[in-house]
Amino acid sequence: MVFRKLMAAFGAGVEVDTVLLNSNVRPGETLRGQVNFRGGGSDYRVEGIFIDFTAVVEVESGDNEYKTTYSFLRQQITGSFHLAAGAPQSAPFEIPVPWETPISAIGGHPLRGMQLGVSTELALAGALDKGDLDALFVNPLPAQDHVLGALDHMGFRFKKADLERGTLRGSRMPFFQEIEYYVGPEYSRHFSELELTFIAGPRSVDVVLEADKRGGFLTSSHDTYNRFTVHYDDHPGQVEHSLRAGLHSMAQHRGWF
Repeated sequence: MVFRKLMAAFGAGVEVDTVLLNSNVRPGETLRGQVNFRGGGSDYRVEGIFIDFTAVVEVESGDNEYKTTYSFLRQQITGSFHLAAGAPQSAPFEIPVPWETPISAIGGHPLRGMQLGVSTELALAGALDKGDLDALFVNPLPAQDHVLGALDHMGFRFKKADLERGTLRGSRMPFFQEIEYYVGPEYSRHFSELELTFIAGPRSVDVVLEADKRGGFLTSSHDTYNRFTVHYDDHPGQVEHSLRAGLHSMAQHRGWF
């Protein structure tokens, strides 16, 4: 175990180690883990331990861009308790992963551009101290996998992924994920690149597409959008059909958002 010392500012020296038992999860599943901690040089009354789901988000402000950390779930896993000097204790936890949690891994491999994790907060002496971020690898739901597989089958190539500040229709998140692709050959004369966003729920996932539509002899380039729903019992062929219909509509400039 790797203990991290918290509350140094208060002279508490409480050491904490958070162990994720299943750091590879999917939205809607349960994240399980255990917080191990050890008292400092004196007895303390701990007011509570919290687990915080956080993500690194890109923010646009005028002509500038910067990254900041957003919390999108905070759950208390203990109430107040007495922590004796030097005494070891532990607190197990089980936390449902929100349906809209962005994808940060595919096939267990980190998705380039994504920074997602959980941190542990200790409430002591009327203040909070947050530990380092433990990486969380959120893999796609099967329906999301069908969409990603269809894009791969159609020749689209992954470029990068990131999180943007803002809330889309039907979402409760303060940010949304954009998975960017180089356009496949079938649509290369229509679009220069494609951006994909998922808004997942317990029974279905909305797929939001945005593409930079190429300009013509008398027209300038512009963004075009489409949005459709994939149900969790849809088979891969149905998903690819819906995706192709959305891309065709965007190519004909009948896309909607």
